[in-house]
Amino acid sequence: MSAKTNMVLIINAGSSSLKCSLFDVQGNEINQHFRVKVANLAGPARLEIYDHSVNPDGVLVDKETLSAEQLGVADKQAHASALKVVLEWIEKNTPHFKVAWVGHRVVHGGDRYAEPVVIDTEVLEFLETLIPLAPLHQPYNLKLIHLCREFLPDSPQVACFDTSFHSTTPVVAREFAIPKKLTEEGVRRYGFHGLSYEYIHDKLERLDADLAKQKLLVAHLGAGSSMCAISKGASLASTMGFTAVEGLPMGTRSGQLDPGVMLYLMQEKGWDAKQLESFLYKECGWFGVSGGISSDMLTLKKSDDPLAKKAIDMLVYRIARETGSLAAALGGLDVFVFTGGVGENDADLRAAVVKENAWLGMKLDPARNQANEYLISADDSRVKVFAIPTNEEKMIARHTLKQLGVA
Repeated sequence: MSAKTNMVLIINAGSSSLKCSLFDVQGNEINQHFRVKVANLAGPARLEIYDHSVNPDGVLVDKETLSAEQLGVADKQAHASALKVVLEWIEKNTPHFKVAWVGHRVVHGGDRYAEPVVIDTEVLEFLETLIPLAPLHQPYNLKLIHLCREFLPDSPQVACFDTSFHSTTPVVAREFAIPKKLTEEGVRRYGFHGLSYEYIHDKLERLDADLAKQKLLVAHLGAGSSMCAISKGASLASTMGFTAVEGLPMGTRSGQLDPGVMLYLMQEKGWDAKQLESFLYKECGWFGVSGGISSDMLTLKKSDDPLAKKAIDMLVYRIARETGSLAAALGGLDVFVFTGGVGENDADLRAAVVKENAWLGMKLDPARNQANEYLISADDSRVKVFAIPTNEEKMIARHTLKQLGVA
């Protein structure tokens, strides 16, 4: 019997979903084989498997979807059941693969972790203390680490943080104008989506090393959206701050909001912290502005309701406004990259953003934009504009294997 190929399993856990990817390492190359998603854990859940084995660049080649009834996912044990389904699928359908290592996307690493880290009990205990800073993500990230310790006890685990990339942000951009004591307690801007920004910079460097050294602005646009100013590979400023609710309006998150609104809701309406949390994270953004039509951009685009258009227009306006702010932090702008689910796929939104940013010298090539090419700007555009698919999972795989001394 031939030896099994050692694989790294990448896990990205959300409150209602579980995303996993399988990679192997061949020399200096890390290759993606399968991407697995268990969606709608609240039920009825469904399993989707994407086969990357034919195309290692990440283009979806084959898709298999199993019905909800086949999953057996329910209630409080949903994440455990989902992980079991994924591991059983791997064991049954890829008998030549062995999950030797596990890498996790963990949203928050606090002030302690500017780099990925091999997980042990001490690391876990510290990450638990950061749950209040990322209440929608951190608990589920950590839950899957505990489950992997149970289901894969012989596979070392590595935590890779969305906040780490922003550890280079200057103090003046990182801190709030609040008393020093609170700043020292950790109340400051952290920034998120760092794994995506790191991947995009790395990809741009592979496409054109000279461009990657210039003044770069990346817009990661999706249900969670943010933008980041990058200079020579280092984060200088980001739209997200203390939590992932700051910055751009998102699927259901408010984005930038005057703190006085919170005081008003507390004092005049008697709202408590739980009501405010639900409001900020689940009732605002595109969903709130559209009057509850949807938090999904594609659904909003298909709607004839003027409130749906208003939600899209507001997002475009905020992206353009933040572009000016982040360009100021960079001292100019040479390259603009769209990424994330919306940024990678919505040519109309990209065109609208570039039109608003024409004053910066951005000019689109309509044909390139509609074709979703990497370079979508016109040849005479002063700012190079790209649409580059992100791959946070591949970035996590690289970090995991490096931390464990495998690659």
